[in-house]
Amino acid sequence: MSLSNCDKAKRYSFIKYSLSLLDTAYLLILLFIFLASGLSKWLVYAISQIATSHFVTFAFYILVILVGYFLFDLPLNFSRTYLVEHKFCLSKQTLGDWLFDQLKAGLIFYIIGLVMLGVFYFTLGQSPNNWWLAVSLFWIFFSIILAKLTPTVIIPMFFKYKALGDKQLRQRILDLAKKMRVNILNVFEIDLSSKTLKANAAFAGIGKTKRVILADTLKDKYTHDEIEVILAHEFAHYRLRHILKLIAVNSLATILVFYIIFRSSGYFLGIFGLSSLMDIAALPLILIYFVLFGVITQPFENYISRILEKNADRLALEITGLKGAFISMMNKLAEQNLADRKPHPLIKIFFFDHPPIDERINLADKA
Repeated sequence: MSLSNCDKAKRYSFIKYSLSLLDTAYLLILLFIFLASGLSKWLVYAISQIATSHFVTFAFYILVILVGYFLFDLPLNFSRTYLVEHKFCLSKQTLGDWLFDQLKAGLIFYIIGLVMLGVFYFTLGQSPNNWWLAVSLFWIFFSIILAKLTPTVIIPMFFKYKALGDKQLRQRILDLAKKMRVNILNVFEIDLSSKTLKANAAFAGIGKTKRVILADTLKDKYTHDEIEVILAHEFAHYRLRHILKLIAVNSLATILVFYIIFRSSGYFLGIFGLSSLMDIAALPLILIYFVLFGVITQPFENYISRILEKNADRLALEITGLKGAFISMMNKLAEQNLADRKPHPLIKIFFFDHPPIDERINLADKA
């Protein structure tokens, strides 16, 4: 990568990280103002005057705050996901397509929110002393269901699926999966180029929905050796049981945050003039807990993830022996995705769930 491209990648990364931090701070400020000003209580009261049931009040309240947040966050969201991507020539998505994707994502988020928060409030009413554990277990189970449905339900809402047309590459991937003792349904490609010029590949799904997904931006620009070593990395996650380990880590985090809410929320409810978590108006407080907990635990989760990614790289190199292809693939990805090859240590700690590109190349050099 030339010096100019390195500088471009650094600028791109700096802007993205800055906007991400700003977005998180902005969300916390909005939630605090909404709660402290009494607007949350007023909204629940206003909706309850016309709603026919408690559930309708809950569902409409969720809809209003979701739409409200989208509108208040629109300048930052638009800058981060549309303007910056176009400024650095990483996207060719039209404004209309971007808005349509935002609406689809919002609808999915709303439906998932209704289910997860609906179970939260129901369980809270049924088991006031042990709700935190019951809700945690349901959220963990539901997240696994979502992971299973993602490749068959959610991804097709944003991209066009089709079976991989390159039969030679498809057979090579199937042979690699067999060699690494990974069962897959099929190999698919998606039209990622309709939205971005970045390259990506994934091994998605659980159980019978497991499948390889190749972006056309990767399939058309990378050699078969490079694609094989990319997918060997993805298969290594399953071979090394990384998915189960990440589920365990995320499950512990979910249980911990709900236990913290259970033990400490009474104090903060009093500060904001609320009597119980059962009060729908207290939802912003719950969201504040999750945002702050996420910020605090992000470095630890990133650290765990980087270790797993490093181990997956090692196994991919060991299984395929494609050291040269791995290095050339990493250099191509860095240039195509404008990756920050050697970030500042603090940036790495808070934003990198994969080792930086230069570290991954150094690992391959020593293999």
